Amino acid sequence: MPALRLFCVKAIRPRANQIQRPAETTARPETNVQRNTRYMAQNATMEDFEALLEESFEMDTPEEGSVVKGKVIAIEAGQAIIDVGYKMEGRVDLKEFADPGESPKIEVGDVVEVFLRQVENTRGEAVISREMARREEAWDRLEKAYADEERVEGAIFGRVKGGFTVDLGGAVAFLPGSQVDVRPVRDAGPLMGLKQPFQVLKMDRRRGNIVVSRRAILEESRAEQRAEVIGNLTEGQTVDGVVKNITEYGAFVDLGGVDGLLHVTDMAWRRVNHPSEILAIGETIKVQVIKINKETHRISLGMKQLQEDPWDLVAAKYPLESSHTGRVTNITDYGAFVELEAGVEGLVHVSEMSWTKKNVHPGKIVSTSQEVEVMVLEIDGAKRRVSLGLKQTMRNPWEVFAETHPEGTEVEGEVKNITEFGLFVGLEGDIDGMVHLSDLSWDERGEDAIQSYHKNDVVQAVVSEVDVEKERISLSIKGVGGDKFAEAVGGVKRGSIVTVNVTAIEDGGIEVEYEGMKSFIRRSDLSRDRAEQRPERFSVGDKVDVRITNVDAKSRRLGVSIKAREIAEEKEAVQQYGSSDSGASLGDILGAALKDKD
Repeated sequence: MPALRLFCVKAIRPRANQIQRPAETTARPETNVQRNTRYMAQNATMEDFEALLEESFEMDTPEEGSVVKGKVIAIEAGQAIIDVGYKMEGRVDLKEFADPGESPKIEVGDVVEVFLRQVENTRGEAVISREMARREEAWDRLEKAYADEERVEGAIFGRVKGGFTVDLGGAVAFLPGSQVDVRPVRDAGPLMGLKQPFQVLKMDRRRGNIVVSRRAILEESRAEQRAEVIGNLTEGQTVDGVVKNITEYGAFVDLGGVDGLLHVTDMAWRRVNHPSEILAIGETIKVQVIKINKETHRISLGMKQLQEDPWDLVAAKYPLESSHTGRVTNITDYGAFVELEAGVEGLVHVSEMSWTKKNVHPGKIVSTSQEVEVMVLEIDGAKRRVSLGLKQTMRNPWEVFAETHPEGTEVEGEVKNITEFGLFVGLEGDIDGMVHLSDLSWDERGEDAIQSYHKNDVVQAVVSEVDVEKERISLSIKGVGGDKFAEAVGGVKRGSIVTVNVTAIEDGGIEVEYEGMKSFIRRSDLSRDRAEQRPERFSVGDKVDVRITNVDAKSRRLGVSIKAREIAEEKEAVQQYGSSDSGASLGDILGAALKDKD
């Protein structure tokens, strides 16, 4: 026997507008049909009753959480009363029938779809929602559009962190700020509430997340428009455009749906430091299409190509070694650029800026916007380069110095630098001369003499050599006043007999002086006779005749000897007055020589 199943039959309440009639008070007699029906019902099986009851429930009561159709039967107190059938009515706020920024569109008699949240609440009414029905409908529609990569229509109605909210016909999506337009949008007010297409980028129904993009639609439309515009453009064509944006490297020009780049180097033949010098946003300009990249849809534009190229006349207007006045436009570590005319610039290399200032930054010689005189040194028309010289417009200071200061001229200057090999002395014309160690003193070693000099000392010197090609000037401090040694020994040669003054007596000999030049006679050279080789037999101030044995200009020393003079005199006497071999004694010979001399 099958188990018994208990069922509760739901009492169906009458509608509010239905009138309940009282039950009949007088019983009617039972007919044969009624009697047979009652008999069949009593004999029906429990299974048949259960099936009939479940069928009745399925037909009468819709499932909660589903979308059902209903009819608007009244509008009151800002709500629409909707009959959803099955003897159920519900209320929906009118705002749920309105799109963002619009008024509700609902009238009595309209058939609408609503979402059945609850069959009956405490007031005996169905709990329904138009907004949830629209959302379910929208999600089904959006999922299909997302799968087919189709566009969807929506309206931006709110701003949130990082972007905006978009109503997609019942479903709310997130529009990131970066996906609003192809360029950053500062004011999104004109886009609010405007019906427009969007592309679904991502959606998750379980979490209720939808991400859309307006930029993708614009880029697609823009790509089609670009392709059409580019197809009508040809390289070399002259077109009008509007400056849309200015950057450090150029300007973007709208050619009617497609942008082209006007690089700063193609704006003018002259140097342009920044595009804003000659262009303004919104300005309409004429440009020439220089290059079109069909693959990337990039267009390069030029303005200077519509003007006459000044380089066509450079060679004729600026011959070599001609001087011109120009304006310094830019200064770099390696030189300065000078504008000769609009579109024609030349470079003055740092090595051609000054005769005297070496290894100095060009900014310390010239300044930007300064008017300078330059000379044309070289022109390269192929590379559009002009080499200029600044120092060539002034005379070479070494040539000037050589003309005004021949060798032997005395000069005065300040010690600029002291090195291990000499002194550098500042001269006229902002040039330096060098005094080598060997030219510091006649009497001292150069290493010792240089210790007496200090930076900024003012010294007197003599010009000993000027090398214009190598830009060198050799000076001599010891040459000031002439060469005393040369003057002293100018008429003296080896073997000459001169008279010297004794200036000092020492154990090893005596010190003598000749024309201001000091010499030393060793003990062994004081006399031919060993007994007379005594320094003490001389006194300071004595005058003594000596023979010159050596003249050393390098060491500036004179070699003198009394002994050599005596030997020379003896030889001369023997030659004149006989020899000891003929029988005359040396005393007789010398006596005769002395007598003759007297």
